[in-house]
Amino acid sequence: MRTTSTFSILFWAYTSRAKNNQANLYVRITVNGKKVNISLKQKVDISLWDPSKQRMKGKSEIHRNLNYYLDRVHSQLIQIYQDLKFKGQLITCEIMKSQYLGEDNTSKTLNELLEYHTQKTSKTLSKGTLRNFKVTEGYIKKYLTSVLKTSDIYLKELDYKFIYDFSNYLHSFWPKNHPKSMGNNTVMKHIQRFRKIITLGYHIEWIDKDPFVRWKPTYEKRERPFLTQTELSNIENHKFLIARLERVRDLFIFSCYTGIAYIDIMSLSQENIIKGIDGNDWIFTSRQKTKEPVKVPLLSKSCSLIEKYKNHPLTQETNTLFPKITNEKVNFYLKEIALATGLKKNLTFHMARHTFATTVTLSNGVPIETVSKLLGHSKIASTQIYARVIDKKVSDDMRNLRNKIETNRNV
Repeated sequence: MRTTSTFSILFWAYTSRAKNNQANLYVRITVNGKKVNISLKQKVDISLWDPSKQRMKGKSEIHRNLNYYLDRVHSQLIQIYQDLKFKGQLITCEIMKSQYLGEDNTSKTLNELLEYHTQKTSKTLSKGTLRNFKVTEGYIKKYLTSVLKTSDIYLKELDYKFIYDFSNYLHSFWPKNHPKSMGNNTVMKHIQRFRKIITLGYHIEWIDKDPFVRWKPTYEKRERPFLTQTELSNIENHKFLIARLERVRDLFIFSCYTGIAYIDIMSLSQENIIKGIDGNDWIFTSRQKTKEPVKVPLLSKSCSLIEKYKNHPLTQETNTLFPKITNEKVNFYLKEIALATGLKKNLTFHMARHTFATTVTLSNGVPIETVSKLLGHSKIASTQIYARVIDKKVSDDMRNLRNKIETNRNV
């Protein structure tokens, strides 16, 4: 194996292709007998070019500046060679050319990484997740232009301070048409997405050190809203005179009894209804958000809602279990439903999923491991965010415990 390398630099004018006595100027790097040429984007008068000295003969300011430029190119190439040799890295003419032109990983920029991340995830992430990443990228670019006064930075410039300052910027940022500045958890979500992008850069070796290695996110614990049994019954049994409100209510109730998210309900068809291990109808699907498989046994209420829309003109047209409607309209109509039923809570479609986890399953004694499976979570930790044991369940469990203790005392 070769332990030393031969190395030379040659500046030359492409005289054979000269036009009007002007020729393009190149530098040739030779390492171990192999050569590459790099265009210097300069033209020289071939009558004033000295091929033996590899410099201009003239003494005008233009010629002196060009010779000074060639001296700097020569020094830069020598430095690249010495750095590679000092680090014990492979030295080839191609590697030297790449470093000189700034095409090696040390010259990769943040915008290049953002673009690469978008390209690589465009086919694997859901539309909603891609949209969220786009929003985060927008804030990164706003921070670069408004705070750092630049459109881009090298990845090697990223450090803990950049993350800390970017986080502070988001905490004080007031999004357009929003009633207030970003909340802490929203900021942490943007930082979390930024971290995933940077981690990709680290794994593909565009970044030598992970700037997030000492970063610790701080989330504020928040209660996830859900409907009590009484609130659920009020919505479930309310008679709506407007068809669109009734349809949205039915979609919401179906989610309350299955835990299936809005986006996944919209794609359900008869093909998703399969006989389960117990011989009853189940929904077999997968979450669009995470691609996790979901298998949900259908309760009687869910079955009756599917039957209700089986021959509906809108479902016949789309070949789906329920009439299709946009998420924006669903949540808008849910405000009307809350007003009509006297509900004081901010009713959103995702509240149905929380209600399934708490009121419908956990409070009725369904183990959290089962609830996690029904919700399509890969980890129980995710389920603990959505579901909690409500006061009634705590009261019931303690009453049972009290009865057992009293019974044992009397034995």
